[in-house]
Amino acid sequence: MIIVNDDSHSNGRYMKVIGVVGYPASGKGEFSQIAAELGVPVVVMGDMIRRRVKDAGLPLTDENIGSEARNLRAALGMDAVAILTAEEVARQSGDIVVIDGIRGDAEVRYFRSVFDSFTLVAIEASFATRLARMQSRGRSDDTTTAESLAGRDARENSFGLAAAMSLAEICIPNESTKDAYEALVRKFFSEES
Repeated sequence: MIIVNDDSHSNGRYMKVIGVVGYPASGKGEFSQIAAELGVPVVVMGDMIRRRVKDAGLPLTDENIGSEARNLRAALGMDAVAILTAEEVARQSGDIVVIDGIRGDAEVRYFRSVFDSFTLVAIEASFATRLARMQSRGRSDDTTTAESLAGRDARENSFGLAAAMSLAEICIPNESTKDAYEALVRKFFSEES
């Protein structure tokens, strides 16, 4: 089990924290959905940004979400979203908690400084696979052209996404079918519990 260093984040509880990192449409959400189905609480880092966009009265578009993420990090540091997320993790009641949507190495370093032991899982999917997924799923913040996805990837890399992925202890590929990916994720959780 992982012991949280700072009692303000743990309320004195033991907690295993699993972070998931990957490019847009790589399968982070599916990983988290499976975790939730298994009864594992999930804290989505992007929800911290989306909440701020909504609180500002702006529509949830890729542009507004990206702008808020940049502004927050510029004002408070590259680990700003991780700080907000750790506060949300502390409110969860499980012994295992998943953090979905880590975007940078500064966030990984922050989580590792707050939680005694932190497992980082990278979800790997090719550019072409991710583009096809975005074109078919229809989320309001999705891009639908190769050019716009490349721009989004570049923005994510400016936050340190590639560096964060290189810090992962575990890599789960997501190039095949949904069923094959789900089996890999379920296997991971069976080994973690």
